Amino acid sequence: MPDDANPAGHPKHGFATRMSHAARPPIRALGFVNPPVHRGSTVTAQSCEARRENAKHRYNRVMTYGTQGGPTHYALEDVVTEIEGGTHCTITGTGLAAVAVPLLAWLKAGDRCLMPDSVYGPGRNLAENVLPGWGIETQFYDPCIDAAGLEALWTPNTRVLYLESPGSHTFEVQDVPALTAVAKRHGAVSMIDNTWGIHSFQPFAHGCDVSIQALTKYVGGHSDILLGSITVASEVHHHIIRNTASAMGHYASPDDCWLALRGVRTMPLRLKHQTESSLEVAAWLAKRPEVMQVRHPALPGAPGHEIWKRDFDGGCSLFGIVFQPRYTEADIFRFVDGLKLFGIGASWGGYECLALPTNGMLVRRVTPELPGQAVRLHIGLEEVPDIIADLEQALALLPR
Repeated sequence: MPDDANPAGHPKHGFATRMSHAARPPIRALGFVNPPVHRGSTVTAQSCEARRENAKHRYNRVMTYGTQGGPTHYALEDVVTEIEGGTHCTITGTGLAAVAVPLLAWLKAGDRCLMPDSVYGPGRNLAENVLPGWGIETQFYDPCIDAAGLEALWTPNTRVLYLESPGSHTFEVQDVPALTAVAKRHGAVSMIDNTWGIHSFQPFAHGCDVSIQALTKYVGGHSDILLGSITVASEVHHHIIRNTASAMGHYASPDDCWLALRGVRTMPLRLKHQTESSLEVAAWLAKRPEVMQVRHPALPGAPGHEIWKRDFDGGCSLFGIVFQPRYTEADIFRFVDGLKLFGIGASWGGYECLALPTNGMLVRRVTPELPGQAVRLHIGLEEVPDIIADLEQALALLPR
């Protein structure tokens, strides 16, 4: 069989082709097209000496115990590495675990982390309510800060620059290359929550050392699993992550990993379709008199669009809308409660539309709240005319 019989990773192939074939058996393997689920805890060795030797390589896929992962985990790690352009990936049981592990891998008592004010809420909770107990300080910064502003915040004990671009509630797009360059000059580690950018933003090409994703979102794609990933482009960083994750007992179910592998096969099509639908809906909302601002980075004229156009080659289905200042929280609750096709809930990346009021849910320290009541929308696979009709009837519930 020729070497290129399985096209996964072939540089000439597009995203959908690579996702269809990555981490699968060769296409002419005379078997099922999907790899099996490998479950297990105990791993036996051929001899005591072999077991001792295996332990030296446990972070390089020499199986020693179930918590180090197995073939199903490794297959998903290969797929995520293919998506993000790194060299190594570690799967965790949740997206939040993927946030916590690298922070705890590089921060110790007396160290300091810089984190954007727009950060994912549970990540802020970790920084504000857990890390201080371990002697770790976090300073929140304006996500729209430039390199000079970040430099002014730097201190000798700053060890980690954390980024989230765009912010998953307020959608500020960060100048990642400029900010990571500051971190590199100081010998600090740059890590980014890349869940919104999933494939359209290549973190390692823009100076990041660590990329975090909630695979719960688009990779899973069906709102039925919890998973996270930590991807790096360095053998040294890989061993640091693996060691920390193992020491803290992080583990992901192989059944969830298998569901993620199934989800990723259709992700390029879902992501493309949902992105296009979200832009159509966002453009319609931008013309509505009730709406003051649409915060969709891929929408021309939206905040951060110029940086998005420079650094991204695609979008996703998650964006925010800011209502005119005359509307109260009660008005916005009436609007969201009036939607028929939208569930009211957290997360995104699944096949269904979701709506979530965001004012008051994101506590900001250094940047002001948005100028009006805000709602975050995730656009699913529903037909765009149906989505727009639903939004229109709910907007009609607002006071005139």
